Amino acid sequence: MMNYDVFKEVVTEKFMDYMPNQYKEMKLMICPIKKVNVTLDGMSLVGEDDFTVTPTIYIDDMFVHYQKTNDLLEVLRTAASKMEHAMKESLEVVPVIDFNTAKDSIVFQLVNTEQNKDMLQDTPNRSFLDLSIIYRWVVKTDAEGIHSIVIHNSLAERLSLSEKQMFKLAEANTRRIFPPTVKSMNDILRTMFMKDIMPAEIADMMISEMPPEQTMWVISNDCGINGAISILYEDKLHMLAEQLESDLYILPSSIHEAIAVSTSMGNPNELAQMVTDINMEQVALSERLSNNVYHYDKNLRKLLLATDIPN
Repeated sequence: MMNYDVFKEVVTEKFMDYMPNQYKEMKLMICPIKKVNVTLDGMSLVGEDDFTVTPTIYIDDMFVHYQKTNDLLEVLRTAASKMEHAMKESLEVVPVIDFNTAKDSIVFQLVNTEQNKDMLQDTPNRSFLDLSIIYRWVVKTDAEGIHSIVIHNSLAERLSLSEKQMFKLAEANTRRIFPPTVKSMNDILRTMFMKDIMPAEIADMMISEMPPEQTMWVISNDCGINGAISILYEDKLHMLAEQLESDLYILPSSIHEAIAVSTSMGNPNELAQMVTDINMEQVALSERLSNNVYHYDKNLRKLLLATDIPN
């Protein structure tokens, strides 16, 4: 079985042989793509004018397929079919840079600063504790999901937007497009059980009701995508802290959500060790946010770092 470097060379040489004839004149481009927490080898096609917008598929994903099947031909055929389908189905994501279209669709995302040093050099951002706020353009929302792209420096320049302008836009857009949610773990479990056609009375019996101050609370948004950004909404944290009559510890379980508990629930360093263990064992690298625990002080109305754990 080939190692990754050899596999990448073979894919570069052979991939176009498996594309339909109408794409044969296009040029295969392979370049590192900086994603959240990781850099991948992206593969796309470029037309004669070098401005054709095409989808990107990742050699890293192809290599995982190869490791599972040890069948290079199958991997190449599958990847070529995926590229063809994506090119037929996808919209031209940024065919025309139009501020009037973009300004209402720029939103926040939180990423880990240390883990994304390279990406942040090419991305408008601002620091927030051990994290960084970056910006995404929500291009399309439909039944198949949410289609968005990270705004890198080159796109920000074409939009003629400064970081301060994007922050102001995203401050309003994120709350509108992705309304923040704060739900108790009991309510989430009850909903899951009832989706399985379980009567409410039985669902309640299966859940050991905990007092609010001993309950875990999930902070996210209504679609559960990049929902950890909702910890920026101080009013939501304050409302929960007032309800619990306690300061909060915030556990960043992934880029999609965070867990809030009363500070009476434990020691922050012990909680941080639990977060670190879960990150390493259960959370995909691309979805990890931080190993640290945060402290929301309801009197100061401020979110602070409670630990100093390496990320």
